[in-house]
Amino acid sequence: MTGATGEDDGAAGDGTARPTYLLVSGDREFLLSPGEEKGTDLGVLALPEDAEPGDVVETHLGEPFAVRELRGPDLFDHMERTGAPMMPRDIGLVLGHTGASAGDRVLDAGTGTGVLAAYLGRAGADVLTYESNPEFAEVARRNMALAGVADRVEVRTGDVTGHLDDLAEADGPFDLLTLDTRDAPTVVERAPSLLVAGGFLAVYTPFVEGTREAALAARDAGLVGVETYETVQRRMDFDDRGSRPSTAGVGHTGYLTFARRPARK
Repeated sequence: MTGATGEDDGAAGDGTARPTYLLVSGDREFLLSPGEEKGTDLGVLALPEDAEPGDVVETHLGEPFAVRELRGPDLFDHMERTGAPMMPRDIGLVLGHTGASAGDRVLDAGTGTGVLAAYLGRAGADVLTYESNPEFAEVARRNMALAGVADRVEVRTGDVTGHLDDLAEADGPFDLLTLDTRDAPTVVERAPSLLVAGGFLAVYTPFVEGTREAALAARDAGLVGVETYETVQRRMDFDDRGSRPSTAGVGHTGYLTFARRPARK
């Protein structure tokens, strides 16, 4: 599997995709597919062809590693990065406020690393995502393979604003529209023609100016339930001196605007 290991395309001898597992020893983590090996400072780590989650394998120096199945947080930590990805706290709000689930059809724009698209795909949704940067799009495709959702997430290269007519007529309507792009207001204006009745819109914006534009565009487009939230999360520290929010890390990440197409015109 390409990605964090950069050593293999993840294809088995019969052409089928091989799973990628997380091998963990303490705070050390490596991604390997069955049959691969990797040299580490703890010894050569070889993953047997018949390895399964729950197994324990040892390096040639005898260091044990637990074999684990990749979960969402693991993907966030190990996906190839093409910039700052959407944080888990933001993804959780998108899933919680829109109820995205199996069988939903999602149009996503501003793929980037593809973390949101991967989470949606792993929830069972079928995702069509647009990334304007060809190199970023290729990384996102590799990340979808790593996440095991390449069959549910289609990464297209291009600016979504140039395809809105075709998307509305040929690919839509969609149950959910998720945007993480500077030109989000332009897409929001077309949301009524892209969404099913009762479908949701979720817009992530890093700056408040763009957030206001997206919210106003949603109202002008006739969407309902327009709400905007700042995403803030503070980790707590507990030690002998006392308990308080951590002074390390980033508490604020951005803004999320949600809206919905009315059930009836």
